[in-house]
Amino acid sequence: MQVSAQKIVVLGTGGTIAGTAAQAGDNIGYTAAQVGVGELLAAVPGLEAVAGGPLVVEQVAQIDSKDMEMGVWRALALRCAECMRDPAVRGVVITHGTDTIEETAWFLHSVLHASKPVVLTCAMRPSTALVPDGPQNLLDAVAVAATAGAQGVVVVAAGTIHGAQRVQKVHPYRVDPFSSGDAGPLGWVEEGAARLVQAWPQAPGGKAAAAVASMQADASWPWVELVVSHAGASGRAVDALVREGVQGLVVACTGNGTVHHALGGALARAQAVGVRVVRSTRCAEGQLLPTAGDAFEAAPGLSPVKARVSLVLDLLH
Repeated sequence: MQVSAQKIVVLGTGGTIAGTAAQAGDNIGYTAAQVGVGELLAAVPGLEAVAGGPLVVEQVAQIDSKDMEMGVWRALALRCAECMRDPAVRGVVITHGTDTIEETAWFLHSVLHASKPVVLTCAMRPSTALVPDGPQNLLDAVAVAATAGAQGVVVVAAGTIHGAQRVQKVHPYRVDPFSSGDAGPLGWVEEGAARLVQAWPQAPGGKAAAAVASMQADASWPWVELVVSHAGASGRAVDALVREGVQGLVVACTGNGTVHHALGGALARAQAVGVRVVRSTRCAEGQLLPTAGDAFEAAPGLSPVKARVSLVLDLLH
């Protein structure tokens, strides 16, 4: 089959890109996830020409991404895994809300052998805005999915291509809300063409197949929570979570993985009774550097929310 005849599968999950507001000038008082993904694509002229082949549209979910849940992740992962195996599929585009797109991207990166591009895109303005950003983001995402040699899970927004590991939402309302920190973006979309300055993400080995198999078996998701170390922190919340049966804890630490002594004591008690404790850092740039003799394991290169995703998957296995 010629590459140009291959299809791109577009999976809709809702988000601001599918949102509507009562007034066209309202970019923050909208309701997310109101417009179907098929209708979104129909409103973007020239999309199939950019794709270089047919677009297959599927509505996987219709939610505000602040309410993203494991069941939607399972559905996305299983459908994307099918697309990776299907020789008729060139790539996948996922429409998503901005609030948790970085978590979904890291989850999919962690569970998929993404030998083809899986491109998540979004919008900061609803579809009813005077100047919506969703249509251009969709065009750019499809262009990336259609790029020869593209692979891996990426986020495309405001003309920028971010890798799943480093991307973070860093602004609450501007149309370019994402950063990849000091690692920088993978590249940009310029007049419909992807220009990379870093390599496409490499699919992780080993655990991906096991994770998909667990999801196919509808295994229960482990309970993992985030806690934050801060001035005046106590361990009472940790003790309460342990009493309730939490299975894992990710700590958003100060600096290079430091923890308030009172919180550290509670985390040590939790670890002693079998709760997995993992440290990340509150710092937006750089990464946590483990040191000899650390009491708790570290998640270098991962933000707290992504470290939580990884811990959930470790416990799922």
